Amino acid sequence: MEKRRADIIAEQLEERIFDGTFADGDRLDEARLAEQFGVSRTPLREALQRLARSGLVELIQRRGAFVRQPGPVELLEMFEVMAELEAVCGRLAAKRISDTALVHLDEANQKCQAAVEARDPDAYYSENERFHKIIYKESGNSFLETETVLLHRRLQPFRRQQLRLRGRMVQSMSEHTSILEALERGDAEAAASALRGHVAIQGEKFHSLMSTLKSAAE
Repeated sequence: MEKRRADIIAEQLEERIFDGTFADGDRLDEARLAEQFGVSRTPLREALQRLARSGLVELIQRRGAFVRQPGPVELLEMFEVMAELEAVCGRLAAKRISDTALVHLDEANQKCQAAVEARDPDAYYSENERFHKIIYKESGNSFLETETVLLHRRLQPFRRQQLRLRGRMVQSMSEHTSILEALERGDAEAAASALRGHVAIQGEKFHSLMSTLKSAAE
């Protein structure tokens, strides 16, 4: 499935925010960026709205779009909550997941493995997102699913970036295998523990990545 132009622009802007091209508080000039990307303002505004939903950009009426870099404490808190939400999803899903959903999880894992072999972090993230959202749904708790999806969306750019660290995709794939095995066994505590650790490590890896980028920029 081909990516929408707005999504491509959003991802490129994320890269520029993370590598320091755009600093915290910088105003993003719509006219200049539209010219740089060779697009009208419509897809650019859609991209900025996507970044606003993930918290990387703040849209201020009549003033424009401004970069908002969450601080390390805020990110740590979000990843802590995300880890616990996913753990609950895993605990409930271990008892409620359907055979069909287990097949779909296995299919997503196979595509993740193909992305690892192709060294394609973007393709890996796409299937990784599918993998996690299946588990949210199979928790059988629609309120929990909705809240978890919202925070997942908020952390989306950070979770994708940490996959660029050397060896992270291989490690993530191993964690996925443990999660799937626990769900297949119906082991609620093992599924919860595996998901909690999986997300906590993502947060740690993202902090490592940011430290590396900052050191390279200095």
